Order: sequence, then structure tokens, then C-alpha cells
Amino acid sequence: MALTPTDVHNKEFHRKMRGYAEEEVDEFLDEIVREFEALLRERDQMRLKLEEAEQNLTRFRQVEEHLQRALVVAQQTADDLRQNAQKEADLVVREAQQRAEQVLDQGRVQVREVERDLIERRRELEIWKAKVRSLLESELTLLANEPSAPMAQREEA
Repeated sequence: MALTPTDVHNKEFHRKMRGYAEEEVDEFLDEIVREFEALLRERDQMRLKLEEAEQNLTRFRQVEEHLQRALVVAQQTADDLRQNAQKEADLVVREAQQRAEQVLDQGRVQVREVERDLIERRRELEIWKAKVRSLLESELTLLANEPSAPMAQREEA
């Protein structure tokens, strides 16, 4: 059983002949009661402070837990964003490479067409040269076979 200040205050001692001075004992018991009550009040205040500290600790742990979750979510979001950005960048690069290949293929096709056209034009030029040469040679042959006529007759004709 716990001792209370009231127990100390109400404590009665048996009287004997050569006992202690009753007033001194009563004063000392009163002092003990005051100290005892002060200690009990302090203990109650400490309990209240402890309860408050435990409540604060609980709140802080909850806040910490929420912050941890938020941090995990933020990290996951950052990772997702980074991955998505990388995928997008890879896609853009692939599309650019494909477009570049298409442009190069179109350029190659145009070069081949120009080369074919050039070859055709050269062939046409050679044919034209051959025709002109043949015409000139036939004209020269005609001139060589024609009798010399005076210049005046040629002008009339």
C-alpha cells in the first residue's frame, strides 16, 4: 500500500515516558507532509509532461512516416519522369535517325536519277555529234564531187 501525505499527517505515535518532544515530532511530520505533497505534485506534473512528450513523439513519428512515404513517392515520381524522358529522348533520336535515313535514301535516288539523266544526255550528245559529223561529211563529199562553178553562178542559184 502506498503512503500518502494524509497517512503521515494522521499518524499517531504512542506516548512513553522518555519519548520525543511531541511538538518537534509534529513539526517534522508537517514538514515531511509538505515535502511529500510537493513531490507528489512534481510527480503529477512530470507525468503530464511525459504524456505530452509521448503524444508529441507519436505525432512526430506519424509526421516522419508521412515524410518517408512522401519521399518514396517523390523518388518514384522522379525515377518515372527520368525514365519517361529517356524513352522520349530515345524515341526522338530513333525518329531523327529514320528521317535522316529517308533523306539519305531520297538523296541517293536523286543522285542515281541525275547520273542516269547525265548518261542519257551524254548518249544523246554522242548521237547528235555523230549525226552532225555524218551530215558534215556528206556535205563535204557533195562539195568535193561538185564541179567548180564560177562564183557568180552560185550566187544566182
